[in-house]
Amino acid sequence: MRTLPSLLAATGLLIAPSSPASVRSMTIQPAAQEKQLERCIERSAHGRIWLARTLWALRDQEGGWVGAAVRNRDGTYDLGPLQINSWWTGRIAALLDRKPIEIRWWLQHDACFNVDAARWIFLSALVVTRDYWTAIGVYHSPVAWRQRRYTQGVVNQLSARFGRSVFRKGQAR
Repeated sequence: MRTLPSLLAATGLLIAPSSPASVRSMTIQPAAQEKQLERCIERSAHGRIWLARTLWALRDQEGGWVGAAVRNRDGTYDLGPLQINSWWTGRIAALLDRKPIEIRWWLQHDACFNVDAARWIFLSALVVTRDYWTAIGVYHSPVAWRQRRYTQGVVNQLSARFGRSVFRKGQAR
Protein backbone atom coordinates (compact mmCIF):
# COMPACT_ATOMS: atom_id res chain seq x y z
CA MET A 1 0.00 0.00 0.00
CA ARG A 2 1.34 3.42 -0.94
CA THR A 3 1.52 6.23 1.56
CA LEU A 4 -0.32 9.49 0.90
CA PRO A 5 2.90 11.45 0.18
CA SER A 6 4.14 8.80 -2.29
CA LEU A 7 0.72 8.68 -3.98
CA LEU A 8 0.64 12.47 -4.23
CA ALA A 9 4.18 12.57 -5.60
CA ALA A 10 3.37 9.86 -8.17
CA THR A 11 0.32 11.77 -9.39
CA GLY A 12 2.10 15.12 -9.46
CA LEU A 13 -0.03 16.50 -6.65
CA LEU A 14 2.78 17.14 -4.19
CA ILE A 15 3.81 20.76 -3.78
CA ALA A 16 7.16 22.29 -2.99
CA PRO A 17 8.25 25.81 -2.14
CA SER A 18 9.59 27.98 -4.91
CA SER A 19 13.11 29.24 -4.89
CA PRO A 20 13.78 32.18 -2.55
CA ALA A 21 14.28 34.43 -5.58
CA SER A 22 10.61 34.00 -6.49
CA VAL A 23 9.47 35.31 -3.13
CA ARG A 24 10.22 38.95 -3.91
CA SER A 25 6.57 39.71 -4.61
CA MET A 26 5.86 41.64 -1.42
CA THR A 27 6.98 44.83 -3.17
CA ILE A 28 5.87 44.02 -6.73
CA GLN A 29 3.22 46.22 -8.34
CA PRO A 30 -0.17 44.66 -9.25
CA ALA A 31 0.59 44.31 -13.00
CA ALA A 32 3.88 42.58 -12.23
CA GLN A 33 2.14 40.34 -9.68
CA GLU A 34 -0.35 39.30 -12.36
CA LYS A 35 2.51 38.42 -14.72
CA GLN A 36 4.22 36.47 -11.96
CA LEU A 37 0.96 34.68 -11.18
CA GLU A 38 0.54 33.86 -14.87
CA ARG A 39 3.98 32.22 -14.91
CA CYS A 40 3.16 30.29 -11.73
CA ILE A 41 -0.17 29.04 -13.09
CA GLU A 42 1.35 27.99 -16.41
CA ARG A 43 4.15 26.12 -14.63
CA SER A 44 1.79 24.48 -12.15
CA ALA A 45 -0.65 23.34 -14.85
CA HIS A 46 2.10 21.43 -16.71
CA GLY A 47 0.64 22.28 -20.14
CA ARG A 48 -2.89 21.21 -19.22
CA ILE A 49 -5.03 24.11 -20.45
CA TRP A 50 -8.09 22.93 -18.52
CA LEU A 51 -6.08 23.03 -15.30
CA ALA A 52 -4.59 26.46 -16.02
CA ARG A 53 -8.09 27.78 -16.70
CA THR A 54 -9.36 26.19 -13.51
CA LEU A 55 -6.60 27.81 -11.46
CA TRP A 56 -7.33 31.21 -13.05
CA ALA A 57 -11.04 30.84 -12.29
CA LEU A 58 -10.31 29.86 -8.68
CA ARG A 59 -8.03 32.88 -8.36
CA ASP A 60 -10.61 35.18 -9.93
CA GLN A 61 -13.30 33.85 -7.59
CA GLU A 62 -11.06 34.19 -4.55
CA GLY A 63 -9.72 37.63 -5.48
CA GLY A 64 -6.53 37.26 -3.48
CA TRP A 65 -3.09 38.77 -3.96
CA VAL A 66 0.47 38.05 -2.91
CA GLY A 67 0.73 38.99 0.77
CA ALA A 68 -2.99 38.62 1.48
CA ALA A 69 -4.10 37.34 4.88
CA VAL A 70 -7.86 37.79 5.15
CA ARG A 71 -9.35 36.87 8.52
CA ASN A 72 -12.44 34.64 8.51
CA ARG A 73 -15.19 34.56 11.12
CA ASP A 74 -13.90 31.22 12.42
CA GLY A 75 -10.46 32.70 13.19
CA THR A 76 -8.68 31.15 10.22
CA TYR A 77 -7.08 33.23 7.47
CA ASP A 78 -7.29 33.02 3.71
CA LEU A 79 -3.77 33.40 2.37
CA GLY A 80 -2.25 34.63 -0.88
CA PRO A 81 -3.61 34.88 -4.43
CA LEU A 82 -5.82 31.78 -4.28
CA GLN A 83 -6.82 32.44 -0.67
CA ILE A 84 -5.71 29.09 0.76
CA ASN A 85 -7.28 28.69 4.18
CA SER A 86 -4.75 28.62 7.00
CA TRP A 87 -6.40 25.36 8.13
CA TRP A 88 -4.32 23.68 5.41
CA THR A 89 -0.95 24.77 6.85
CA GLY A 90 -0.67 21.86 9.29
CA ARG A 91 -1.61 19.28 6.70
CA ILE A 92 0.78 20.66 4.07
CA ALA A 93 3.52 21.03 6.69
CA ALA A 94 3.18 17.36 7.61
CA LEU A 95 3.32 16.28 3.95
CA LEU A 96 6.42 18.36 3.28
CA ASP A 97 8.02 17.77 6.68
CA ARG A 98 8.23 21.51 7.30
CA LYS A 99 7.07 23.79 10.10
CA PRO A 100 3.52 25.18 9.79
CA ILE A 101 4.86 28.73 10.19
CA GLU A 102 7.02 28.24 7.08
CA ILE A 103 4.09 26.88 5.11
CA ARG A 104 1.88 29.78 6.19
CA TRP A 105 4.53 32.30 5.09
CA TRP A 106 4.97 30.60 1.71
CA LEU A 107 1.20 30.42 1.16
CA GLN A 108 0.89 34.12 1.90
CA HIS A 109 4.00 35.47 0.16
CA ASP A 110 5.12 32.99 -2.52
CA ALA A 111 2.78 33.13 -5.53
CA CYS A 112 4.00 29.86 -7.02
CA PHE A 113 3.78 27.94 -3.75
CA ASN A 114 0.25 29.30 -3.29
CA VAL A 115 -0.75 28.21 -6.81
CA ASP A 116 0.82 24.77 -6.30
CA ALA A 117 -1.09 24.37 -3.04
CA ALA A 118 -4.33 25.34 -4.78
CA ARG A 119 -3.60 22.83 -7.54
CA TRP A 120 -2.92 20.13 -4.94
CA ILE A 121 -6.13 20.88 -3.01
CA PHE A 122 -8.24 20.91 -6.19
CA LEU A 123 -6.66 17.81 -7.76
CA SER A 124 -6.88 15.92 -4.46
CA ALA A 125 -10.59 16.72 -4.38
CA LEU A 126 -10.89 15.62 -8.00
CA VAL A 127 -9.23 12.27 -7.23
CA VAL A 128 -11.65 11.69 -4.36
CA THR A 129 -14.87 12.98 -5.96
CA ARG A 130 -14.12 12.00 -9.58
CA ASP A 131 -16.23 14.98 -10.64
CA TYR A 132 -14.82 18.30 -11.82
CA TRP A 133 -17.62 20.53 -10.48
CA THR A 134 -17.82 18.73 -7.15
CA ALA A 135 -14.05 19.14 -6.76
CA ILE A 136 -14.43 22.87 -7.43
CA GLY A 137 -16.94 23.06 -4.57
CA VAL A 138 -14.81 20.92 -2.26
CA TYR A 139 -11.86 23.26 -2.92
CA HIS A 140 -13.87 25.93 -1.13
CA SER A 141 -15.82 24.15 1.60
CA PRO A 142 -16.95 20.81 3.01
CA VAL A 143 -20.52 22.21 3.27
CA ALA A 144 -22.78 21.27 0.32
CA TRP A 145 -24.73 24.54 0.01
CA ARG A 146 -21.47 26.56 0.12
CA GLN A 147 -19.99 24.26 -2.51
CA ARG A 148 -22.94 24.89 -4.85
CA ARG A 149 -22.75 28.66 -4.40
CA TYR A 150 -18.98 28.69 -4.89
CA THR A 151 -19.15 26.45 -7.96
CA GLN A 152 -21.61 28.84 -9.59
CA GLY A 153 -19.21 31.69 -8.91
CA VAL A 154 -16.38 29.76 -10.57
CA VAL A 155 -18.62 29.04 -13.57
CA ASN A 156 -19.18 32.80 -13.85
CA GLN A 157 -15.43 33.47 -13.56
CA LEU A 158 -14.57 30.89 -16.25
CA SER A 159 -17.15 32.43 -18.56
CA ALA A 160 -15.97 35.99 -17.88
CA ARG A 161 -12.28 35.23 -18.43
CA PHE A 162 -12.47 32.63 -21.24
CA GLY A 163 -15.92 33.12 -22.82
CA ARG A 164 -18.93 30.81 -22.89
CA SER A 165 -17.18 28.54 -25.41
CA VAL A 166 -14.96 27.30 -22.58
CA PHE A 167 -17.85 24.96 -21.68
CA ARG A 168 -18.10 23.37 -25.13
CA LYS A 169 -16.74 19.86 -25.39
CA GLY A 170 -13.13 19.89 -26.55
CA GLN A 171 -12.55 23.58 -25.80
CA ALA A 172 -10.58 23.19 -22.58
CA ARG A 173 -7.81 20.94 -23.86
